[in-house]
Amino acid sequence: MPAEPATVTGTDQRPGSQSALRRRNSQRIIRALMTSGRLTQAELARQTGLSTATVSNIVKAMVDGGLILTSPTTSSGRRALSVTLNGRGAVAVGVDFGRRHVNVVLVSLDHRVLAEDGVELPLGHQAEEGIEAAAQLVRRLLVDTGADAGSLLGLGAGIPGPIDHRTGKVIHGAILPEWVGIDLLGRLREAFGIPIFIDNDANLGALAQVSWGPYQNVRNLVFLKLGSGIGAGLILNGAPFYGNIGVTGEIGHATVADHGLICRCGNRGCLETVASTSTMIDLLSRGRSEPVSTEDIVRIALEGDPAALRVIDDAGLAVGRALANVCNLVNPEVIVLGGSLTGLDAILLEPVRRGLLRHAVPAVGESTELAMSGLSNRAEALGAATLVLQQAELPSL
Repeated sequence: MPAEPATVTGTDQRPGSQSALRRRNSQRIIRALMTSGRLTQAELARQTGLSTATVSNIVKAMVDGGLILTSPTTSSGRRALSVTLNGRGAVAVGVDFGRRHVNVVLVSLDHRVLAEDGVELPLGHQAEEGIEAAAQLVRRLLVDTGADAGSLLGLGAGIPGPIDHRTGKVIHGAILPEWVGIDLLGRLREAFGIPIFIDNDANLGALAQVSWGPYQNVRNLVFLKLGSGIGAGLILNGAPFYGNIGVTGEIGHATVADHGLICRCGNRGCLETVASTSTMIDLLSRGRSEPVSTEDIVRIALEGDPAALRVIDDAGLAVGRALANVCNLVNPEVIVLGGSLTGLDAILLEPVRRGLLRHAVPAVGESTELAMSGLSNRAEALGAATLVLQQAELPSL
């Protein structure tokens, strides 16, 4: 659960006092705005559980105090008041560490992307290389935006693999085997000297969908990241689901072929052995003078290459079958596909939908929306920045 925000109003610390109650309610409103960005007063009431009258009174007081900004808007055809935080220069950093890249994004309290960039990394790079590349990007983006290190609320980071939340260490099963066993939380604290928050990249992709994407009012969502590895992030009852130790959504290691290939996890016939981009690359590189890339897969599929279309169709059916098991278990409203193949759009979505409908309980499959992420390769970094906005102590406003 998100950490309690810092005190921003009032001086009476007695828990039963009116000022303490008002302070807690103000913190709930600020935290909702930090997580979701711009909201109407009615949306704030729904998200915080406060009455519309309470929200209206607190919003007016915070506008007078310069904490938030309001503007007229329309919601469901009616006039409404849009509410957003006054950024005041505070910055959250989101970092997405990948198998071959690191992406960094800087965002403000009022949910504006201030700057973003990324660099390619060599396959098999060590953790220190990735962390140093991220540090260089952060320093450069701070210069580009005119911000300073003192404005940083904290840094959120995601990696493509499971993280034990008890220790902050990367555990076996990560697409970055060179990072397994390292104290990622500790290393990042040493490198940046600011509050650090870490998570699996698929969890952060899911968080981005409900905080930056079009699904802010969706309470049950599955985000599937399809890449060299395959992982799922779960939003259940409006909050990220982490299970017992933080290792959830490892759908890439669901068995879809009993007599299939041996997976890197040691099991046989895992979804990753059938539907990962690495598998697609291996299959489509056969007989070609040079190996294809994920960008090539998207390009030749859009051009109608029959081999690419068959490989994608097979992969999509397997993904849909695995997702059907998830849907039968948790019954999400929406499944969002992300990763490096989002450019395929319907070419990938259609076989996934067929596999889902074939293997899910009919009422569940038919009522589950399936969509491609509109956040492209920004989702994980934006989710990492949201982690900071959810959990970092609020700045002095």
